[in-house]
Amino acid sequence: IDCICNASSNPIEELYDIKLFVMQHLKNEQASPQFQLKKYYPDIYEALKFKQFEKMQESVKESLQKGVDTGLFRSDIDLEFISRMYFNGMTGIKDETIFPKELFNNMDYLMESYLEYHLRAIVTTKGLHILNKFINQSTVKHNV
Repeated sequence: IDCICNASSNPIEELYDIKLFVMQHLKNEQASPQFQLKKYYPDIYEALKFKQFEKMQESVKESLQKGVDTGLFRSDIDLEFISRMYFNGMTGIKDETIFPKELFNNMDYLMESYLEYHLRAIVTTKGLHILNKFINQSTVKHNV
C-alpha cells in the first residue's frame, strides 16, 4: 500500500488503487490470519487492529492532505476526524451483523459503495469530475 501511495499524485486514484489491491489480497476473509486471530486470540487481534489503525491513520491523513493541497478535496475538512471515519467505515463494512451476507454478499460492492460515499463527502467540484470518471470506469467493468 505504501508503494501505491508513493507512486500516486492523485489521492482519488490512490484510494481506488488501494481498494483493488485489498480486494485481490482478501478474497477469502475467513481463511485470513486476522480472522483466525480474532477467533482464537482476541487480545492479539485487538493489538494488531490498533497497529493497523495507526498505519492506516497516517496514510489516510497524508492522502487527505494531498487532496486538499491539489484542490481535489475541500480545504475545510478535519483531517483527524475524516481519517478516523474512513477507517471505521472500511472496517465496519466487514461486520456481518450490520452487513449480513444474505443482503450484502459482495465485498467489492460494499467497498466500492463506501469509497464513493466517503469521497462524495469531501471532494471539490474538480475532485468530483475525477471521481465520476472512476465511478464510470468501475460501472463499465462491473457490466462486462
